Amino acid sequence: MDLCYLTLEDFSTGYGIGVFSYVVPIFIAEIAPRNLRGLLTTLNQLLIVTGSSVAYIIGSIIPWRILALTGLVPCVLLLVGLCFVPESPRWLAKVGLDKEFQVALRKLRGKDADITREAAEIQVYILTLRSLPKASIRDLFKSKYIRSVIIGVSLMVLQQFVGINGIGFYTSETFVQAGLSSGKLGTILYACVQVPITVVGAFLMDKSGRRPLIMISAAGTFLGCFLAGTSFFLKGQNMFLDWVPVLAVGGILIYIAFFSIGFGAVPWVIMSEIFPINIKGVAGSLVVLVNWSGAWAVSYTFNFLMSWSSSGTFFIYSAFSVITVLFVAKFVPETKGKTLEQIQASINKS
Repeated sequence: MDLCYLTLEDFSTGYGIGVFSYVVPIFIAEIAPRNLRGLLTTLNQLLIVTGSSVAYIIGSIIPWRILALTGLVPCVLLLVGLCFVPESPRWLAKVGLDKEFQVALRKLRGKDADITREAAEIQVYILTLRSLPKASIRDLFKSKYIRSVIIGVSLMVLQQFVGINGIGFYTSETFVQAGLSSGKLGTILYACVQVPITVVGAFLMDKSGRRPLIMISAAGTFLGCFLAGTSFFLKGQNMFLDWVPVLAVGGILIYIAFFSIGFGAVPWVIMSEIFPINIKGVAGSLVVLVNWSGAWAVSYTFNFLMSWSSSGTFFIYSAFSVITVLFVAKFVPETKGKTLEQIQASINKS
């Protein structure tokens, strides 16, 4: 019976998280003014890492059953809060509810704000989209959409293949393997680093831009993985053994700090910006599927890779960090300060 309940809980939670992981950044991107879009979208990632950090910390103190029950509190708050959230103006315009579109946009921007220009831009873009046929999965491979799809899918693959879920899920075991007597302190440090660094990343998102932030973030995850990999290499060679725990813990903390400042949020921000409304449902579903499939693959293979070669595991993740820097430099457009309509127009011209 316990197994049935746990399976049902896992399925329900997975379904809910899967929907939220796509809908929330898309919704925020559609309702946010262009100068705050990056910051507000990053708040989604900030609250995710805050929740996981709190779970890391209190999970070392209380039984897992009580820990699971604490998740009911934000669920109830969310259900109540959604009653006061307006619908996306862009979606209302898309389905032809022009009066409701104006009301929602006015509510979001404030009663004294001039929404004339923004409303006109949205309506012009919606008129263009209405002339297009409803998109299917096959349409994603058409020339006018394929660049956006490649960017969105590739960023999600790279986000996962730098090893975040493997490293995050097995932090305690990794620290013990590196020579620490207990992994609890390292795990708590890992959790505490995530939140403040993600806050910094949120404020940098609309100042530095998406491209520089994710490139710096990927360079940092390379450094962190390289240091952790070096520590396990030295351990395997019985060299500088006193430095092995220091390098491992330092490398992983550097890794999570740099991941949190950009890599955690930027792919979701860019994903929410680059797809036209008529393919957002299909393309977004594909991107989320790829992301969660990558998360499963990395977390599933982490222990196998560590059994094969602890140093090799981290060197593989560092290689994907280098690939990320090169990919972003070559293919990913800067979206800071542009409307969603301008972003999609610039991608189509590329």
